[in-house]
Parts: sequence; C-alpha cells; structure tokens
Amino acid sequence: MVKAFLILISIQIFLYSSEQIILVVSNSLKSQKAILSCFEDGKKVFDPFEVNIGKNGLGWGIGNLELSHESSQPLKYEGDKKAPIGIFSLESIFGYQKDLNLKMPYLHATKELICVDDSDSIYYNQIINIEKEKPNSFEYMRRDDTQYELGVVVAHNKNQIKKRGSCIFLHVQKSQNTPTAGCTSMSLQNIKKIVNWLDRSKNPILIQVPKSDLDQILELYPQLKD
Repeated sequence: MVKAFLILISIQIFLYSSEQIILVVSNSLKSQKAILSCFEDGKKVFDPFEVNIGKNGLGWGIGNLELSHESSQPLKYEGDKKAPIGIFSLESIFGYQKDLNLKMPYLHATKELICVDDSDSIYYNQIINIEKEKPNSFEYMRRDDTQYELGVVVAHNKNQIKKRGSCIFLHVQKSQNTPTAGCTSMSLQNIKKIVNWLDRSKNPILIQVPKSDLDQILELYPQLKD
C-alpha cells in the first residue's frame, strides 16, 4: 500500500512539474504526418504546425510514464521506422554551431560525436565521442546535410532496453513531405522557435500520440484542452 502510494505521488509530481509541453498528434498509427503544438503553463505558445513522423507511422515507445494501450497496437523497435508514442523528457539540444546561448544543455555536433544504435553496445542509445569506442552500428551527429543542423534529444528508452529503439530526436526535415526513420522533423525555422523557447528549469516534455489516444493524454493534462 505504501509503495503504491509513493508511486502515485511520484507520477503526480512528474505530471505537474512540466511547465513546457510539446504535443504531437497524428491522425492514426500509420500516419506519416502530425500536428505539433507548444504549451507553457497551459497556454499555446506558437501557432500549431505540421511535422513529419515515422515512415511507418507510430509505435508505442518507452517513456517516463506508461500509458495504457491495446495489445494489438505496435511497439517501437530498432529499425522499424516508427516514431515512438509516449511521454518523454527533453534533455538537451544539439547542433552544428560551436555554441548557442540557450536555456538547455547544448551538444556541439563535431565529427567525433555519434549516437549509438547497436543494441549490443554498452553505449546503446547514447550520444558519445567516437574516441571512447567504435560500436558496430552508429550514426554521426555531424552529417553532410542540414538535418542535424539543430535538434532536440528525446529521452526515449533511457534504460537502454535492447532493440526497443534509439537516437530519437526532433530535427530539421529532409524536405517538407519526407517522413523520418523514427524521429519527428520540421522546418529549420520551426525548430529554431522551439529551441529558443525550451527551458530546462521548466522540465520540458514531448507527448506524442495518435488522435485515438488523445483523450488519455487530456485526462492527465487537462490544461492542454483548447
């Protein structure tokens, strides 16, 4: 009974400590597009805009809070080209510029910075310098294109559960109508707005769901109701 009570209290603290919320809602589990809205203290900060999500839609990810869902709905796995469903902390920002004056921790995407997607590596789902170890599978954070020019690290699968997905970001889109391999992408102009708005002291989170599960989110976060 005491343990259950403490869990309930910790959930409530988590729910109400987030002053900044990014809400991404797709029409269905198979959608490649979604609408992104930003909230602070229950009020919309920017006009909502369209974003690209996974090429194969959405799958249930591993976030800070377990949400209920039907067993027939897909889970998020490594390489499935699905963006994760769930509630996730936003931990840091990365980009090609050496330094930025932001209210979030910043990672300079040098040629040595990588994100590990090798499930068998001890660095799975972590951003590290390649000098530490060269895993069997990883992606460079300094790309030859502009997709990682600016982005936000999404804390999906923080416990590094094997094959459940890694390297999830908000980042610059390849093109307006190009879905992602599992991230959420948008125009450089829109990612700049988000990056300059985010504040670590306000415990920012990403909530990403299909429209069919939005009611569950609104019960937890009634301040997101229009």
